[in-house]
Order: sequence, then C-alpha cells, then structure tokens
Amino acid sequence: MAKKLKDYYDHTYLDNFANKLLSVTSRFDKEEFLNLTKAKILDLKFSQRQDLVARALAQSINLGYEDTLKVFSQILGPELRGNAGAFTEGWWLWPVGRFVELFGPAHFHVSIDFSKELTKRFTSEFCMRPLIKKYPERSLTILKDWSQDDHERVRRLSSECLRIRLPWAKKMTVALDYFNDYVEILSNLKDDKDKYIQKSVANNLNDLYKEAPDKFHSIIHDWQKGQPSKECLWVIKHGSRNVEEG
Repeated sequence: MAKKLKDYYDHTYLDNFANKLLSVTSRFDKEEFLNLTKAKILDLKFSQRQDLVARALAQSINLGYEDTLKVFSQILGPELRGNAGAFTEGWWLWPVGRFVELFGPAHFHVSIDFSKELTKRFTSEFCMRPLIKKYPERSLTILKDWSQDDHERVRRLSSECLRIRLPWAKKMTVALDYFNDYVEILSNLKDDKDKYIQKSVANNLNDLYKEAPDKFHSIIHDWQKGQPSKECLWVIKHGSRNVEEG
C-alpha cells in the first residue's frame, strides 16, 4: 500500500528537520522542539501535523519572526527549475510554509519576499493567501511583477495563489473583488510555454466559471480575439472543461 502523505512527517522527519536547524543556529532548542512534537504527531491528520510542527518551531526558535525566516533561508537548499519536484524534493519544507501562513500576515514584506524564495524550492500558494487577503492591493501589485518573472516557479505562484477554490485551502474571492488586476495577471501567463503554468491558469478559469460565469466568459471572449497561441488555446480548452461537460 502506498505511503500516505501525512506519514512522511514522522519521528524520523522531526529528527532530521531538527538537525538541519541545529546546523545553522544555536538559538534553536532541539529538545523542546521534539518534546512538543514527538508524543503527538503520529496521532494527527496531515494538516494537524503541519500546524503542530509550525507552532513548535515558533516556540523552540528563540528569535523574532524576521530572524527566524533568515534561519529558514539557510536550510532551503538550491533552487529547483521547472515546476516538477515540489512534492518529491521540497516536501519537507511544508511546515515552514505553514509557519509563514500562521504568523506571516503581521510581517508583510519579509513574508512575501520569503514566499518567493520558498516557491523556488517547494511551493508557496498556501502561505501567500493570508497575505493576499490582508493586503490585497499591495499583494496584487507584486503578483503582477511575479507573473513576468524569469523563474517559472515564481510565475506559476502568481497564478496559483489567487485561485478561488484552491484545493486544501479556504475559498478566497480576491480575484472577484479585484477582477481587473486578476485578469492582468492571468493574461500575462496565458501564452506561457510551461505546462504547469498553463494548468494553473486553466484551473483559475475553471474556479472562476463556478463562481462568476459572466466574468469567465468575458476573459475567454477577449483571449479568443485575433490569433490565440496554441498555449492559450490549450488553457481555454482546459479551463472550459466544466462548461463543455455542463
């Protein structure tokens, strides 16, 4: 039987993660971290394990939020290129993202900068969403830049974090509330040659159709003008899958 995702975050994981931190800072209390996590983690579901580890990190690293992110930055490892690998190589960073998700909104600039670096090794759509909800205009201005970034994982993040119905996340309607900005970001990505980015844009469209079909059709109508690229045509087709089925 295949190993469940939650079971990767076990006692061995906790020891390995603690040792990574201990190798870069003396302000981390490994004993406290393990005392806070080991006795409980195997009884918890996936999301609960992420919360447990993230909150234990907050208690066992004797530093402020910004300095804690600097510690995390030292263990991120090399950047990944392409959009494959987030859940095969960077999966162990999930509690770091949850830490930002829980505690980041009070520290907008350092959190959003760190999220950009994290997505190059794992993914950051979950820790971005509280920042976007609290600071939508500031976030969207940055996401417009990210949608044209040289790094494909950053471009994908600019789309994925805005999904209305992102799996494993609470519904977020910033896309509807700031629709023109949202359209600008997706339009910057509609011709992207990276298949993972195409899928993200298409999934945005699919989410949008379920919430506001008129807004969905306005985007499709605009993108179909002239001679759309083959990438854009694929995005439209995949993003319209529920329209075709319905």
